[in-house]
Amino acid sequence: MSELSNRRILLIDDTPSIHVDFRKILTPNPVQHVELDEMEVALFGAEVKSASALFELDSAFGGQEGLGKLKFAMKENRPYAMAFVDMRMPDGWDGAQTIEHLWQQDPRLQVVVCTAYSDYSWDELLDRLQAHDRLLILKKPFDNIEVQQMANTLLTKWDMTERASVQMHHLEHLVDQRTTEFKQASGALQREIDERKQLESQLVQSEKLASLGQLAAGVAHEINNPIGFISSNLGCLEGYFKQLQEMLDAYRSAEQAITSTEVMERLGVLRERIELEFLREDIPLLIKESKDGISRVGQIVKDLKDFSRVDSNQEWQWANLHQGIDSTLNIVANELKYKADVVKAYQVLPEIECLPSQINQVIMNLIVNASQAIGAERGTITLSTGMAGETVWIEVADTGSGIEPQTLQKIFDPFFTTKPIGQGTGLGLSLSYGIVKKHHGDISVRSIVGTGTTFRVELPVRQTKLAS
Repeated sequence: MSELSNRRILLIDDTPSIHVDFRKILTPNPVQHVELDEMEVALFGAEVKSASALFELDSAFGGQEGLGKLKFAMKENRPYAMAFVDMRMPDGWDGAQTIEHLWQQDPRLQVVVCTAYSDYSWDELLDRLQAHDRLLILKKPFDNIEVQQMANTLLTKWDMTERASVQMHHLEHLVDQRTTEFKQASGALQREIDERKQLESQLVQSEKLASLGQLAAGVAHEINNPIGFISSNLGCLEGYFKQLQEMLDAYRSAEQAITSTEVMERLGVLRERIELEFLREDIPLLIKESKDGISRVGQIVKDLKDFSRVDSNQEWQWANLHQGIDSTLNIVANELKYKADVVKAYQVLPEIECLPSQINQVIMNLIVNASQAIGAERGTITLSTGMAGETVWIEVADTGSGIEPQTLQKIFDPFFTTKPIGQGTGLGLSLSYGIVKKHHGDISVRSIVGTGTTFRVELPVRQTKLAS
């Protein structure tokens, strides 16, 4: 109901005469005094005012029917403010059960229990329904004035409760506003929490890299064993088939000495049925493809070992950057093959002193970001290397959508991401920045919107001071 004033009452009783009595009490027919009304108009010029009903009364003859009417009224946004409920109704729910079901649907409903018997003591009823503030009792036979007073009192209580609820919602809104202001005022604290999270994430990432290296070493060892005997078996199989081919050639030559026409026909039928000529051509091809596949698996395992070299002891090593880039490309090949062509523009580089798996992690982040920056149309990722003095550099350039200038200033900030929620943590470039700085190097970016982006990593050949 749009207004807080609610005069709607539901009567639930299995006795029809009770409904007649309640209608006489709560919705009496107005007495028409036609002559007096005409005199009033003649004397005072006032229009005759039609008497309005004090209450709006609906009837139900059982608990289930009453519940149905309550649900319908709430669906129509015209709830009942109160209900008179008979305690004894032999068919179906009794009064206590009915009230329980009514309150499950509308806890605001005020209820008057009508009873002439004591199936439940008043204390038992209150304990069962747990609603001391919404329940009154009306003993039968009841007094007309008492019924009207109860109705007026409980309807007024319903109105006041609704007004209090509106005020409470207003107060809750004010509390929400104050809470929002408090959260906004806590920005400095939140930034400190974010920085701590970044440090924790970097620590977790470092531990993951070390674990990945150890895992790769174990996986490589386990995979290399079956690769070894499969490759050996394929080599033996290839040799055996060559010997079988020699034997088949000898049998073919011996066919000329067979004089039995029947035997010759059987051999011809058998040769056609098993497609001997096709098998002699296809089996070597299958063996060659299998050997190529085993070789490729072996290369992937080697690249995985190179990519995740164990740096858990933080010992700086001399590493070949080109080898690390190629291993990384092989690891992320599935990410690239449907989106971009890779162009390599390598110059001659010396080995550099570094933590190889961490540098590989930086390269992988830049390559994956470049791939994700390329739209629906196939693009190009260019990997360039070079040297200037005692510094080597690596550039990863893409033909993607580019980065807006206002975004470009934030891309190395922790937790900053332009990706949809759930698709990016905002830590990739931040961690890469930390790794490069740990190597006493530098990472920079330049971008043109609609043309593409280039990331440049510069690293010293030799670490002149201990990296922390």
